[in-house]
Amino acid sequence: MTTRVDRGDAAAERARFLGEFLRDPARTAAPAPSSRALAEIVCAPVSAPGDPVVGELGPGTGAFSALVQERLGGRGYHLAVELNPRLAGLLCRRHPAIDVVVAGAAELPALLAERGLGGADVVLSGLPWAAYPVTGPRLTDVIAGSLRPDGAFTQFTYVWSRWAPPARRQHRWLREAFEEVVASRTIWPNLPPALVYLARRPTAVGHAEEPAGARLP
Repeated sequence: MTTRVDRGDAAAERARFLGEFLRDPARTAAPAPSSRALAEIVCAPVSAPGDPVVGELGPGTGAFSALVQERLGGRGYHLAVELNPRLAGLLCRRHPAIDVVVAGAAELPALLAERGLGGADVVLSGLPWAAYPVTGPRLTDVIAGSLRPDGAFTQFTYVWSRWAPPARRQHRWLREAFEEVVASRTIWPNLPPALVYLARRPTAVGHAEEPAGARLP
């Protein structure tokens, strides 16, 4: 049963998230937290048995983090990489079991290595496509290189942006960094509606940066 306190907490979180978006849309790319329906699909690769290492990029206020913690139940290792220090602080207070680091997503391999974790079993991303740089090492390659051979990567995107040039470019990069890339059904209960890419079996990585003015497929 949803109580008045629950509704108040949800409203406060939406207001906080919107405030961060208005303050710095480049760091907080969405105007509202992700829904539970979206989180269920993004977090699907987090296994029930064993002690998986989970890397989370751009956790925001923790819409995916809470479900990861629920699924881990005290097992494994959960590393969250958040660029926004205010949201990182909030996540630390809400989920003290998560190792929250204020850093860029490209630092994930180094952060895993510093902790002696080797590769991740799962990497979840709440980053917008616009956060993936078009120069320098591809972030898709960095993520693929941080995974174990049987690891999985999930990335959500809003349906309305699926055919925009950044999304088309990143989808191509995903196909080049992983042997298998599949898209979920549309998650209509999320606002805005979204879908999730699931990528498995990372391939050899290290592609050259995108030439200026390159045509998209």
